[in-house]
Amino acid sequence: MIWIYRLLFLPTLLISLPYYVFRMLKRGGYGRDFQHRFGLVPKLPRRQGRSTRIWIQAVSVGELNALGPILEELQEHPGIEILITTTTSTGYVIAQVRYQDLITKIAYFPLDFWPFSWLAWRRFDADLALLMEGEVWPEHLYQARQRQIPVMLINARISDRSYARYRLLALAAERLFENMTLILAATPQDRERFSCLGISEDRIRLTGSLKCDVPTGPLLSETEKTQMLKEMQLQTEQDEEPPLIFLASSTWPGEEAAATEAFKAAKEAQMNCRLLIVPRHVERRHEIRALLEQEGLSFNLRSGGTPQSPTQITLGDTTGELKMLTQLADLVFVGKSLPPRTEGQTPIEAAALGKPMIFGPGMSNFRNISETLLGDGAAVEVANAGELTDAVVALLRDPERRRKMAGAALSWHRANLGAAHRTVNAILEVLKRNPDHSSVGTGSS
Repeated sequence: MIWIYRLLFLPTLLISLPYYVFRMLKRGGYGRDFQHRFGLVPKLPRRQGRSTRIWIQAVSVGELNALGPILEELQEHPGIEILITTTTSTGYVIAQVRYQDLITKIAYFPLDFWPFSWLAWRRFDADLALLMEGEVWPEHLYQARQRQIPVMLINARISDRSYARYRLLALAAERLFENMTLILAATPQDRERFSCLGISEDRIRLTGSLKCDVPTGPLLSETEKTQMLKEMQLQTEQDEEPPLIFLASSTWPGEEAAATEAFKAAKEAQMNCRLLIVPRHVERRHEIRALLEQEGLSFNLRSGGTPQSPTQITLGDTTGELKMLTQLADLVFVGKSLPPRTEGQTPIEAAALGKPMIFGPGMSNFRNISETLLGDGAAVEVANAGELTDAVVALLRDPERRRKMAGAALSWHRANLGAAHRTVNAILEVLKRNPDHSSVGTGSS
């Protein structure tokens, strides 16, 4: 199987190269440390005593944020060194800024081809490999198996698309996942899907979503919220009462137009409201700006100097501010969920901050989570852009219903805490199965 993969890898890479080069040039920031992708990761200092090295691969920002509680808890256990690799340039920068004091080394994940993966494994010399969510790389797994290194898939998820592919290639999937020592599923649906792929029950555990354990702080005070709204000119001295803020969060193409139509309908209904748009990819700012100019609506860019006053819309075209901007919202639309999108962005952050939510039917990446949020009364599902407009208008004019939804969101979040601690316990258990890792301390756990 591995030789079939190796033979197919190069032609597939060459075919897809123009797309990825275009994407890297568009997003920028990929030039720095590009050699890491060919296995030329940094050489590590000599080990301190009998320390244990854990190599964690997390693709991008959301997964890196979810690692925070795990890294902090692992720090309590002496003898553990942490190496993090990531795939995106944004994730690389965030890992360096946020986790530099918690880990030994940060690098880009190498291309999953034999010489590059082999070289990175040789340089890192890890004792345990952790993969986040759906990061299943055949060569990476093969190199771990050749070295008899355990591999864990944490916060493990299988999207509808991936599940269909695995079922179609059942034999290949079975061979691939047999290299996994332990799979820590994020939801009951994910656990069931891994089981249906032929993985033995003793290698699958339900630990919950790590994203529920990501701290919501620092929280803004009411004074700080008001100050931010005034800085963005979303609230002015002429407002007798603070305006209602409708947040279109992590939007994809087409969803900004849908959110704008919903906002216009709310304004026509004589509501004192403002629209805050935060796209999933900030490099789309020019596209969204053209849309807003075409609509003739007054707007400002979060990144664009002194805001014009008065304004109706702010475009949040900055990186790393979504959590802060979500705190300003009275109602949140969760993006990548309206047709033709089918995967959805995470609703967990909005729930943790106690925000009533609306999302479309395309929440396949968070199906179990979205279903429980709907069942608990914390969210509303809409089928299309027209229903989004109706739901936004109805909820903005109903403060009592928003209050109940906010309380339900907070209750849902509290009930789903603890995944990080369960994950760390499983990591320590796997390490201690091997006598070579007996130097790992027990810490406070």
